[in-house]
Parts: sequence; structure tokens; C-alpha cells
Amino acid sequence: MAIFLAIASPEIEIIGITTVAGNVELEKVHSNAKKLLTLANRLDIPLAKGCDRPLMTKTGNKTNVHGTDGLAGVLLPTPEYQNDSGHAVDFIIDSVMSNPGEVTLCAMASLTNIAIAIIKEPKLVDNVKDIVVMGGAAFTQGNITPAAEFNFYVDPHAAHIVFDSARHITMLGLDVTSKADIRAGLCTSLEKGDVIALKVAEMCRRYAECDPFLHDPCVIAYLIQPEIFSGVDGSITIEYESNRLFGHSLATISTATNHCSETMNNESKCKIITDVDASKLMSLIVERILTL
Repeated sequence: MAIFLAIASPEIEIIGITTVAGNVELEKVHSNAKKLLTLANRLDIPLAKGCDRPLMTKTGNKTNVHGTDGLAGVLLPTPEYQNDSGHAVDFIIDSVMSNPGEVTLCAMASLTNIAIAIIKEPKLVDNVKDIVVMGGAAFTQGNITPAAEFNFYVDPHAAHIVFDSARHITMLGLDVTSKADIRAGLCTSLEKGDVIALKVAEMCRRYAECDPFLHDPCVIAYLIQPEIFSGVDGSITIEYESNRLFGHSLATISTATNHCSETMNNESKCKIITDVDASKLMSLIVERILTL
């Protein structure tokens, strides 16, 4: 849905799509991306395969929330895609460094590719416009453990590198995405559309059996209509040593609240999105995807 929403939105120029191991293995993720681009008839969009494991472990954690194939078992056309663009890490570096101040990285999986890109080219953080991340749980419980959201839990070392190094990050974690409920009539509206909208509705219905919330599309919707979102400025620290808190995202904001502590020397460089007008979000998604 996030990919289709971006494709359907003229405000966004998709420079490319990169893949990384996540809910399913990298080969499945990459194949799924090819299938989605084939369905959308956007074989012109560059696609780059990334890392097949987290930084510090041989394999990442998997879930069945997207089914064993990563697309909830929804049948898609055989991929015709041939526009592979090398390794994702190099693609990210080349895209950002050749377009200084213009590229926004939209991370909707573990942050392994971006972390390695920052290590390989430290100047990337000075040249990227923003890094908009779906991940973390600043003021709420996690969804893979009580302490952690799945994307950060898969590779907390990578998340630490990105949040520690970046000049600015916009984080859309479970605080906001748990307010975007698929069950609020989304699928019924999409089922009035053509092939792509019908496929998206089918995926959503199956996905909602395990998780009824729209996580990844919030990143793209934020780029299109940031005014329907709200949040606080602060900083995020990722826990990667404690077994109990592994992948936990500790939020610190400049004004102490019941949810977080105040730190005198912690720079506020993260926009932590905490709320969204869910009805406007759903309307945006339906309106755009029905145009495909």
C-alpha cells in the first residue's frame, strides 16, 4: 500500500526502491517488490536489493503477520521487472550524494541498509533532506515485545547508528500508526476500484486478521499531507544491549511529561509523530489508490 500510495501521488518523485530482510527473507521481499512494480506497470522505477541479515546476528526475527510469502498469500502477476540497480547501500549513497538536500529516505523496514550507507559514506547525513522512519514506540508498548516495535527489534544496532548519526529524523512509530485502523471502512472503499485497488483491499483484509493497523503507508502519507499529523520534537535512543529491552526506543523531549524524562545535553533532532487525523488519512489513501 505504501508503494502504491507513493506511485499514485504526483507530489512524490520515486527515485528508487530498496529492499531488506524483514518479516520474510530478502529474496521474498525483493520478489514481492518486483511483483508490485509489475502490477503497477512501473518497470521504470529502479529497484536495489539490500542486506539479507541484521548487522550483528546471522538472521533476523521473522513474523507471520504478512503470511509466509510477505503478501498474505495474495496472488500477483509474474514479475517482468528487469531494472535492478546494484546493491541498496550503494544506491542509497549515490542517490543522496548526487542530489544533495533533495532526497528523503523513507524507511519502512529494519534500518540495516541505511546504517551501512552512513558508515560507508559519513557525509550522507549532511546531504540527505530527511529520514522518515516507520518504527519504534516512543510512548506506547511494542508489538513484538512489550518494549519494542518489530522493525527496531530486528536490527536495533542499525537503528542506533541511524538515530545517533542523523542530523534529523522524523519517526512514525506505533504511537501514531496504531490510530490508523484498517477496519474503519478502508477495504470496502477500495473494493470499488480496479485491479490494483482490489488487490490492496484483499491484502489488507488478510493482513488485518493479525494486525489491523496501517503502519508503512503513514510514512508516505506524511510526505503528502504532513498537516494531518502532529507530534513532538525530541530525541530517540535505541536499546541494543539489554535482553529485556532489546529494540526499545527511549524518547526524550525538551519538556518533561509523564511519558519521558528530561536530559539537559540531549539534542532535539527527531520529530516524533504521535497523532493523525485517521479519517483524512483513510480518505487520502483511498482517493489516491483508486486512481491507479
